[in-house]
Amino acid sequence: MKKLDDFRLRLGAEEYVPIVIGGMGVDISTRALALAAARLGGIGHLSDAMAPTVMDKEFDTSFVKDKLRKYKLNVASTDKSMVHFDLHELAQAQRMQVGSAMEAKRGEGAIFINCMEKLTMNNPAGTLKVRLESAMDGGIDGITLSAGLHLGTLSLIEEHPRFRDVKLGIIVSSVRALKLFLRKSSRTRRAPDYVVVEGPLAGGHLGFGMDWAEYDLQRITKEVQDFLDQEGLRIPVIPAGGIFTGTDAVAYLERGCGAVQVATRFTIARECGLPDEVKQTYLQARLEDIVVNTISPTGYPMRMLKQSPAIGSGTRPNCEAFGYLLDRNGRCAYVDAYNQAVTQHPKARKVSVLEKTCLCTQMRNFKVWTCGHYAYRLNETANRLPDGAFELPSAEHVFRDYQYSTDHAVHRPAFAQPLVSPDFSPGRQTASPK
Repeated sequence: MKKLDDFRLRLGAEEYVPIVIGGMGVDISTRALALAAARLGGIGHLSDAMAPTVMDKEFDTSFVKDKLRKYKLNVASTDKSMVHFDLHELAQAQRMQVGSAMEAKRGEGAIFINCMEKLTMNNPAGTLKVRLESAMDGGIDGITLSAGLHLGTLSLIEEHPRFRDVKLGIIVSSVRALKLFLRKSSRTRRAPDYVVVEGPLAGGHLGFGMDWAEYDLQRITKEVQDFLDQEGLRIPVIPAGGIFTGTDAVAYLERGCGAVQVATRFTIARECGLPDEVKQTYLQARLEDIVVNTISPTGYPMRMLKQSPAIGSGTRPNCEAFGYLLDRNGRCAYVDAYNQAVTQHPKARKVSVLEKTCLCTQMRNFKVWTCGHYAYRLNETANRLPDGAFELPSAEHVFRDYQYSTDHAVHRPAFAQPLVSPDFSPGRQTASPK
C-alpha cells in the first residue's frame, strides 16, 4: 500500500515532501511550525494577518502602540475613515516576520506566507502591495493568495525583482474563481506555480455560502484538474479541507494532485501558537461542537468551535490599534453592528453583538477557535493523561504520521517521547473510517 512519502511535489526545479501546512490566522501558524515543516522537507506557511501585532509580541516592537497613540482621539468616534496604516511600518513588520523565519530555516523544505485579500486595511491595494513586496524582500520562498479573488494582485507586484522568482499560488474553491484569476492575471504573463483547491470541510473562512454542504472537495478538485488539462497548463493542484490521514492524502495524489494542504491536526501541536488551554478544548471537541456561522465581518462563512468566546461578544471596535478589516471607506460590518447595538441599548454598560464579531481583537486574543470539520477526531491523535488532559504531540509527529501512515491509520506518539527519528515508528493507532 502506498504512503504519502512515495510521492513528491515539484515546483519548478525544487522537490518537496507533498505536505503543505496551511496558513492559520493570527499567530497560530507560528514561525516554529513553519520551520518544522521546512526542516522535514515539506512546506510550512506563515500568516501575514496582523503582522505588526505579532511582531510586537515576538520582538517587543511597538507598532500597535504607536498606531493607537496616533489615532487615540478617534477611539470614541463611530467614523473610522481617518484610521490608516503607516505603510513604512507595515513593511518593516512584514520584513521582520519573514526575515526572522528565513534566517532560521533549515532543511530541504520551504516557507511560504498566506496573504489574504480580505485584509483591506482602509487601503486595499496599497496595503496588499506592501505586504506582498515586503515578504519577497524578506526572502520568502512562496506566497499563497487567499481569502479573495485576487483579480488585480499580480499586477500590483509585477515590477518587483522577485516577481518571477518567488513561488506564487492561489486558493480557490471553484473552477470559476480560477478562470477569473487566470484571465485577469494573464497580462502579467505569470501563471501561478500551484493552485490550492479548498473544499467545504476546511477550517476558518470558507469560499462558499451557507450552502457549503452541497459541495464536495473531490469533485471540485477534478473539475480544476480537468480545466487545467484542457488549457494545457501543467500546474500542480493541492487539495485542502478534510484530509485527516495519510491515506486520505494518497488518494488525491494517486489522482494526479501535486500535494495536500492540511492544518487542523497541527492546531494541537506544541509548535502551534494557540494557548495550551485552547488546544485542550479542541481535543475535547465533539461533532456537535463544530459550527459554520456568519459572524465574520468579511462576509465569508467561518467554521469554528461553538464554544468560541468571540461568538456574541460586544467588545468595542479596536480599529485605532488594529483596523485590518476596514474597507476603502473606513467601514467594517462589525463596527456597523456594534454601533447599531449601542444605539438600541444606550444605557447598557456592555452590549452583545450576535450577528458579527470584532475579528481583529478576537483573533488577536485567541477567542475565535476556527477548525476544520474533523476537529472532533483530534482526540484520536493524542494521548490522554491520568488527569484527563491530553499530551500535546509535536509538529514532527503529526507530519510524519501523514507522511508514513497507511490503511487510514492515525498514530499517537509514545508518551512524553517526541518523535525525532526520520524512521517513522508508530505508537498507538486508531483506524479511520474508510
